[in-house]
Amino acid sequence: MPTALIVIDVQNDFCPGGALAVPEGDAVVQPINRLMEQVDAVVLTQDWHPAGHSSFASSHADRLPYDMIEMDYGPQVLWPDHCIQGSDGAAFHADLRTDADMIIRKGFRAGIDSYSAFFENDQTTPTGLDGYLRTRGIDRLIVAGLATDFCVHYSAVDAAGLGYDVSVDLEACRGIDLDGSLDQALRTMVEKGVTLRGT
Repeated sequence: MPTALIVIDVQNDFCPGGALAVPEGDAVVQPINRLMEQVDAVVLTQDWHPAGHSSFASSHADRLPYDMIEMDYGPQVLWPDHCIQGSDGAAFHADLRTDADMIIRKGFRAGIDSYSAFFENDQTTPTGLDGYLRTRGIDRLIVAGLATDFCVHYSAVDAAGLGYDVSVDLEACRGIDLDGSLDQALRTMVEKGVTLRGT
């Protein structure tokens, strides 16, 4: 069964020293590089926000990073400014292999955030990844990267909902864990049919 590795947002801003650093975010790089040797295709996702993106706390008066607000498409965490298009923070980690089959840039629409590799946060607007994978005849996915409880979680759940055989390699992921979000994400992934590896 053809398998693709979906590598989520292993970018400088999500690694130690970055604007939205995930604890031990750089620890995923070598496990991901090893996983690349075991699959038929590799897709990298890249958070790619314009300056002043609506998901940035700095775009909202009297709001702080990690506040929750309601957007037209539902609840949205407000983040520190991160992964701004063309910035060093948006670049892939220097040690990550980037000889991928495809790179999906997400979060580039100013008015809507995009956690999942498959859909914007409205759960309707597609990124194009599903069409690419189906064209390649790929139906098994391994998901890894940053952060377990946000973009990895949403990507894996969406993939399962689209009918893929999905596993998440937890050795190759790290989480943010906002108010219990990591445990909730792990439970939700299992409930939605995602296999968790490395537990």
